[in-house]
Amino acid sequence: MSESEAHRTARVEGPIPSQPRRFYDGGVDAVDGQPAAPPDPGRDPRIELVRVVEDGCEKFWMRRRIAYLDRHLGELLVPGETRTFRSDLTSVPAFFTWLVPKTGEHLPATLLHDGLIHWPGAPTYLSTDGHTVLRADADRVLRDAMADAGTGLIRRWLIWSAVATATMFSGAGTGWSTARAWRYRVTAALPLLSVVALGVWASVDLLDVTPCGFPELPWMADRSWPVELAGGLSGAIAIPLALALLWGRFRIAGAVVGVSLALLLHVTVVLLTLTGLYQALEWLTAKTPRLALALAWAGVPVVVLVFAAVLLAG
Repeated sequence: MSESEAHRTARVEGPIPSQPRRFYDGGVDAVDGQPAAPPDPGRDPRIELVRVVEDGCEKFWMRRRIAYLDRHLGELLVPGETRTFRSDLTSVPAFFTWLVPKTGEHLPATLLHDGLIHWPGAPTYLSTDGHTVLRADADRVLRDAMADAGTGLIRRWLIWSAVATATMFSGAGTGWSTARAWRYRVTAALPLLSVVALGVWASVDLLDVTPCGFPELPWMADRSWPVELAGGLSGAIAIPLALALLWGRFRIAGAVVGVSLALLLHVTVVLLTLTGLYQALEWLTAKTPRLALALAWAGVPVVVLVFAAVLLAG
């Protein structure tokens, strides 16, 4: 086993104790005539972000570095170059920020992770001690660093599992062969697609609108509504846990992502629908404000009439 592989597969036995002092001020790099300032383990980390808009996307670059003392790789100093570094903070879809916000106690760890990930063709990140940091290493560092930053157990495993799944689908910066990268992609895709398909199937079964000739799920079948609901909820946990075994060394990520996807499937559909409606309204008001205003004025009496009709029908 190579040194990099050993670091990638290294594990800390038991829970990671929170050690905030592993984060410290990383100083600054020499840029635009500014002299470099070395990292200072005696000072707290200083996160100084500058907002920029590039190609219509909001991003941030860091004026100071963050230093982190990893348990396996030693000192990690990010970003390599402050001027070229860009981050969107915690990468999470807008409709899931209620679960994982863009900023918070996990921000130092997510910025650290962004600094460790290199784009295709860029040099692989090297720690201060000269250790090569591949993407799987960076994902493990993220998980440990979140614990040191005081991130809650559930949130940090949700974030790490999502990041590890993205690594499986991307394969970039991992050092995997093409065959191995595709094996991981298929390994991740098939169970997740199965969870989505079973979730839709269970929903149809619960509502008793199963098409003629379409089989019912054995853990739900034609039972009373509370029993079917209990079967669906238990299946949403048990089946993803079983499918996660197919993920191999990523099985914990598979379990977390699979169970989360199954339990939040309906919430995700509702949030996606509301997000799509909002985006459509924003587009309409920007492109044809008069039409949007006319529709708003016409919609108000319709809503009032429907509300009155419902009251009178009751």
